[in-house]
Amino acid sequence: MPNLNTLKIFANIGAIIVMIAWGTSFLSSKVLMVTGGFTPVEVFIYRFTFAYLLLLCMTYRKILSNNRTDEFLFLICGMCAGSIYFIAENYALKYTTTGNVSLLVSISPIFTTALMAILYRFMPKPNVIVGSLISFAGVACVIFSSGESFEINPLGDIIALSASVSWAIYTIVVKRLTPIYSTLFITRKLFFYGVITALPLLIMQREPLKLGLLFDLSQPQFLLNFIFLGLLCSAFAYLAWNEVMKQLGAIKANNYLYVQPIVTMVAGYFVLGEQIMFLGYLGCILIIGGILISEKINPRSRRI
Repeated sequence: MPNLNTLKIFANIGAIIVMIAWGTSFLSSKVLMVTGGFTPVEVFIYRFTFAYLLLLCMTYRKILSNNRTDEFLFLICGMCAGSIYFIAENYALKYTTTGNVSLLVSISPIFTTALMAILYRFMPKPNVIVGSLISFAGVACVIFSSGESFEINPLGDIIALSASVSWAIYTIVVKRLTPIYSTLFITRKLFFYGVITALPLLIMQREPLKLGLLFDLSQPQFLLNFIFLGLLCSAFAYLAWNEVMKQLGAIKANNYLYVQPIVTMVAGYFVLGEQIMFLGYLGCILIIGGILISEKINPRSRRI
């Protein structure tokens, strides 16, 4: 059995790998939605269904949770980390700027820390608070390094904030489930309820379904990007992320979410040829510095 320090090292490495997957997922989603014409709801349901079926093959012996209360908590996880989060994030783009959405969604680690402090009645360590704020400032630098300004658009901004809050709620709810169920089982249930709660929107949408494009071998880019989203960014990433939170604690794990904008910016540079400005480099320094400050270990602190 690996010791605690080894598990934490692997957990930190896992968190970085997950951020790389999620940070580059925007590029694959863009191919499907912009080039292929898939709607955001379609992309979400297809990738989560694919991930669910993969994990079902590994956990088919146990379908239901131990009781109705836990089943309800899994429903909350599926909505908050699945349907509500992704759909709110995408619909917010209709009513506010991309920069606003990216910035407001990135507040989720701050919401997580605040909610955990209220529910568990503890005061976060000063280094956690300071590090989180520094990282958030770095995110703002990265997002607005392209010259986009922050403009208040109440409806879109509120929808974007709801996505951020939903992720924080998921983080808190799943904390109650991790001591009882395996990470595989938790992640599979999350995908199931994420798909079920999003299906009504897919049924109501007027746009024709683009599912056939995934099987069009003359245009393999759609299938390849879908496999990347379903296999790596969904099945693997969520599975790894739930294990990371189990090992590092919710607050420290969620601070890694600040790394996503860095990955997206770097991927945009290499794949799309987008330029990185000085503000972007400054943001990278602030994000990494903030995470290192937050990760400063206090021997007497407890993991939350």
